[in-house]
Amino acid sequence: MFDFESYHRATGIADATALLAQHPQARLLAGGTDVLIQLHHHNARYRHVVDIHGLVALRGIEMTDAGGLRIGSGTTFTELIESPLVRQHLPALSAAAASIAGPQIRNVATYGGNICNGATSADSATPSLIYDATLEIASASGTRFTSVNGFHTGPGSVALEAGEILVAFHFPPQPTSGAGSAHFKYAMRDAMDIATIGSAARCLIKDGKFDELRLAFGVAAPTPIRCLHAEQAAQGAPLTQQTLAAISEAVLQDVSPRSSWRAAKEFRLHLIQTMTRKVVSEAVENAGGKLQ
Repeated sequence: MFDFESYHRATGIADATALLAQHPQARLLAGGTDVLIQLHHHNARYRHVVDIHGLVALRGIEMTDAGGLRIGSGTTFTELIESPLVRQHLPALSAAAASIAGPQIRNVATYGGNICNGATSADSATPSLIYDATLEIASASGTRFTSVNGFHTGPGSVALEAGEILVAFHFPPQPTSGAGSAHFKYAMRDAMDIATIGSAARCLIKDGKFDELRLAFGVAAPTPIRCLHAEQAAQGAPLTQQTLAAISEAVLQDVSPRSSWRAAKEFRLHLIQTMTRKVVSEAVENAGGKLQ
């Protein structure tokens, strides 16, 4: 039995935002894989709950008129894995979803919850960064849109104001030629553990060169990050092992991992460079290119 002080079941997005306005101390309950742990441990900050689990308005994956994808924040990771649209247009997101926990967790854990939890280890964060997701956020005063880049503001912290709900992720149309992406997670027990380091890369290649590289890491800094120095090292550079070495060296300017009981800082730095080479190489191959 969980020790609720107040529990409110929302009937829709407008009702949920109204309930949050009426109960500003309340926490949202979606999949519950994080919130129920806090309740189990009698965390006093989680004694007031607004339940948005299963709201139809927060679910679904659809193609937009512009050719991008809209994914509801309440979409589960199993739904991301099984979606042909996600596999075709956002393959690194599909791969990240498959790296999360086991089937029981993936059946209930939500994409929006994974991002809004604010953890730097959130497996869906790095593909969200490389695909440049825009977040649709609702409150009692209306709807706003903001980039996922910069949404994480610190450990366990995101740029959601009181009374706001993440409604959906909007992805721009993805290139259909010369583009490739990849995701890789290193964990001691693979999917059954949180990431020691997580990564994702997306590249555009043209005439044997990098036209663009996007590289993101989790658990490499207090928040999930894009690696701008590494990306710049690839810009216009040939698809060679020398370029790959330069990218993996430049990434050290972007990251600031810490030591913890899971891994020492030095080991994480080694992983980051190794994973940079792996995930960028796979992205190049998926784009139809080959590193010489």
